[in-house]
This record gives sequence, C-alpha cells and structure tokens, in this order.
Amino acid sequence: MKETKMKLRNIAIIAHVDHGKTTMVDGLLKQSGTFRDNQKVETCVMDSNELERERGITILSKCTSIEWKGTRINIVDTPGHADFGGEVERILSMVDGVVLLVDSSEGPMPQTKFVLGKALKIGLRPIVVINKADKPDARPDEVLDEIFDLFVSLNATDAQLDFPVLYASGRNGWAVKELTDEKKDLTPLFELICSYVPEPVCEPDKPFSMLATTLESDKFIGRILTGKIHSGKLKVNDTVKILNGKGEEIERTRIAKILAYRGLNRVALEEAFAGDIVAVSGIAKGTVADTICALEVNEAIHAQPIDPPTLAMTFSVNDSPLAGREGDKVTSRVIWDRLEKEAEGNIALRISRTSSADSFEVAGRGELQLGVLIETMRREGFELSISRPRVLMKKDEDGKLLEPVEEVVVDVDEEFSGAVVEKLGQRKAELVEMIPSQLGNKVRLIFNAPSRGLIGYHSEFLTDTRGTGVMNRLFKCYEPYKGEIEGRRNGVLISSENGTAIAYSLWKLQDRGPMFIDPNVPVYVGMIIGEHTKPNDLEVNPTKTKQLTNIRAAGKDEAIDLIPPRKLTLEQGLSYIQEDELLEVTPKSLRLRKRILDPIQRKRAKPEIIA
Repeated sequence: MKETKMKLRNIAIIAHVDHGKTTMVDGLLKQSGTFRDNQKVETCVMDSNELERERGITILSKCTSIEWKGTRINIVDTPGHADFGGEVERILSMVDGVVLLVDSSEGPMPQTKFVLGKALKIGLRPIVVINKADKPDARPDEVLDEIFDLFVSLNATDAQLDFPVLYASGRNGWAVKELTDEKKDLTPLFELICSYVPEPVCEPDKPFSMLATTLESDKFIGRILTGKIHSGKLKVNDTVKILNGKGEEIERTRIAKILAYRGLNRVALEEAFAGDIVAVSGIAKGTVADTICALEVNEAIHAQPIDPPTLAMTFSVNDSPLAGREGDKVTSRVIWDRLEKEAEGNIALRISRTSSADSFEVAGRGELQLGVLIETMRREGFELSISRPRVLMKKDEDGKLLEPVEEVVVDVDEEFSGAVVEKLGQRKAELVEMIPSQLGNKVRLIFNAPSRGLIGYHSEFLTDTRGTGVMNRLFKCYEPYKGEIEGRRNGVLISSENGTAIAYSLWKLQDRGPMFIDPNVPVYVGMIIGEHTKPNDLEVNPTKTKQLTNIRAAGKDEAIDLIPPRKLTLEQGLSYIQEDELLEVTPKSLRLRKRILDPIQRKRAKPEIIA
C-alpha cells in the first residue's frame, strides 16, 4: 500500500490506573470516523488481551492512529499501573506530546506523578485533561490546583507549566475549554492536539534509523519490532543493520514487512517516512532498545534508562506427586525458553539462572507484574512451583543495607482509617500525611512503607475496609533497612497422606482451622490443606474415611456440615506462603505445599531454612 505523506502528530495518553485512558481512546476512535456509524464496537477496544479484560486494566501499551482534517494522529494507550511502568518509559521516547488524564474527583495519584515525571524529564509538554468532569463528586478547580502543584514539585520548566487544560467526559464523548461551554463532542481535544503538539522531531534527509521500543511475536509474521523512525525512509526489502546500546553491530538483515497502524488495524506499507510510528518484521536478533538503521549509520540512538526491578521470585520445575497431570510444559528447558522470550520484550523484567538447574530467578517491578506473567504462563499450559516474593536489597558506600520504599496512598472511610494506620504501622510504614475529603467521612492517608511490608497486605486491606478502600503504591527510593517485620502468625495444616480428600475427614478437622480445599480433591504428603489456629504446623490426614461396623446403630448418622473452604487467588497464595513453602501453579489448580515434602527430611532441614 502506497500512501500520500500527511501531517503527523505522535502522542501518548498517560494517567493513573482507572482514570479513563482507554475509554477516552474509544471516544477519539469513534469520533474520528475510524468506525462506520452502524458498526458495533465493544468498549475498551484497546484492551485486547484476555487478562486486561478480566482485570479491567491496561497491561501492554497499544498503538492506534486516527485521521483528523488532514493530520494523522498516532496514539499510544499506556498502562496506568506502576508495575508496568517499563512499558510507559519506553513509549515516551516514541512520542512528541502527551495527554495527561486526571480524574476530576480523585485528582493526581501516585502513578500520575510517576508518568508525568518521566514525560517532563525528557522535555515533553503535556496537555492536561480533567476527565470524568460530569461526576457528582467532581472538584475540577481544586484538582487543577493540585496538578499545577505537582508540575512544580517535579521541576517543570516555565514552558511546561504553561499547559493547556480541557474538561472532558471520555465515556460521554465530550471535551470543553470551560465547563460552561456546550458539551457536544471531542473536537476541542482534536484541535488542541493538532495545534499544541509539535510535529515529530526527525531528520528526513539523513540515512534511515529507528529505535525499537516494543517487541511482539506473530504466528504468521514472526518477530515484530515497533518504533518511531528518527531519520530517513524505509522500503520493504531494504537491508539494514542492528546496533545495540553500545553501538555494536549484532546483525544484518532484510526488512520483510513494514506495518503501520491505521485505526485498529495494521496495514502493510511499501515505504515509511521519518516521524511515523511503524512495525517491521524480518529481524531475528534485534530487540527492545536496539537501533535499526541503514548500513552507513554507526551511532546508536539513545534509549531511555529503565528503573531497576525491586521484587524477585524463584520459578522452579513442579516436582510434586501430581506434576504433569494438567499441563504439558513442565521441563526446565521449556520454562527457561519461555522466560527468555518474555524478558526479551519486557525490559522491566530480569531473569537469571540459580545454583539449581531446575529453578530460575525472575525479578520485576511488583507482585502484579509477576502475577500477570505467572497467570499468562499457566494459561499456556505451564506447570510451575513459585517461591514467596522477596525484595531486592542494596548496600550503600558504607556497606549499610538499603531496602526499597514505596509511597502508598490510601483512600478509605474514616471509620476504617484506624485499622489501616495500625496494620501499616506494624509493617514499618510511616504516616506522612492525612487529608480529609471534601465530601466528609472519607480520608486520604499517605505512607512511606518498605516494599517487603506490603507483600500480601492488599487482601488484608480489603478485608479491613470491607472492600471499600482503594490503595495505590509507587516505588519511591531506597532507604536504610527498617528492621524485622512480623510475618504470618498461624501455622498450617499439612497432609500426611497421599490420596483424595474425604468430606468426613475434612469435617472432623474443621476445628483445627479453616480449610483451603474441597472434598474429593487429590492431596499428597507435604501439601498444605488449611491454616492451623495455632502458630505451629500440624500434620493431619484428610483422606481418612468413617469406620464402618456391622452393628446397627440406634441413632441417626451425624450430618456432615462442611464450612466452605477459603479459596486463595494467585496473588493471595503468593503472599501467604513462607520461605519454606511453595505455590504449585498448574493450568487448572493452585496448591500450597511445603518446599520439602517428606516430614522427616523437613524436620532435619528446618534450622537451615530459618537461617
């Protein structure tokens, strides 16, 4: 397909999670004529990944493009969750402007601060959109003041502080300069993007070069690298070379396909020009942050540095007695190949081999990022044993231990604030600020908390606030180690037999503590089937059946009344287990187990595990 050159604008839509980025992109796509008037379009079309739809969050950044009165606008929808910040950091190097969306009642949140800081640092001038301006609890004037204060605290330049502001409702498809204006459509936003965002910074007359910012695999085309063309133009079948960050050549190859984003579709092009965002195929070794360029270019394009991982888990081969029953990808070689493939495209992830041939360390930004990777792998047919998450410590110049600390913003009803302050205090968190809400009975608490103290806290937080609390967290800095944090107080109930759990047996064990399993579930020696009411671990037999005799009883049989088990989700399971325990993950099941299954060997090894 040959195209006429159009005016170009490249923008990213950035915001805190759930402030309406994806819904706003839906509105822009509809009003630009990307869809036919009678075309049925689902909401959040950009969240195409199955996990994104289930969780209601954006995990992977997506590109699209729209045409508005002779200008092509390439739009990137970025994740709003801090765990996927690596996606945001890379994307900003592709665009020349950002639209910062802020909720009209919540105001700037931790992730707003994170993404805005990255955008300001590389010199982008944001357009501010106060979204959801039609909410009953909207406070647009105060939110605007908070946004201005945030810009100042992030050392914005005078030019960046002079930002334009629109008030909008992405869901209802309108944007206005003043709230008293007629609320018709998103035309003011289209016009502002075209007039305020500069044309792409590029050098059309120089030899071809582009920086790869995202990588994906297509079963028909193979590896696809996406990025912005910094200079020159590219044609299909052109021979290019790939340079790594140090400027070293890692391969020469021929471009098999050039794909451009037109609406929600990728269209094959014969030729692409400087400034456009395109995807190319035919590259075998080049990856994210590498430079794809003409043969005469010898200097790599500078890539934005990525913040380092703060949390790590060990992924091991599943060696339980039930291994291989549900998944077909169980060997260490297959697991390592899959992790290597993930790390290639996700540069916020770091993988390494351990002293054992059957286990690998995976480090990332947070529990959610690693949880999404585990969930994706189990859906692909993998079986894994996962260790408890642990934070990655550092040492300063004097040899003192430093640990990652996060800024935690909690919005709760006043009646629950005491419980939250108490629980986070036990986890070595420091209360920095307490802000009463304008609506009364709500309060915003801001803490600085060590990352290791937050592992597993979220489910407890939801219980303490009866599901009404909202907690957001963001990596802040490394600070001196804050001392020991008390872990789980209760022991666990461990199966002493292999077999199938019997309802009668589970009923008899109920007074020992809540169960994690249903009747008729396969169990094995060393598998955790419930939580003990006391601090010590207890071995029990869940396979025991009722003893039958040939004597007829005068009375009736006891009625078995089972309390429903406490089913742990993937994230809850990861945060529940201790150092000597593992989470067994298969396509259909999640099981808790002891690291050493044999009870005699476990007792011998206990001092070593504690050490």
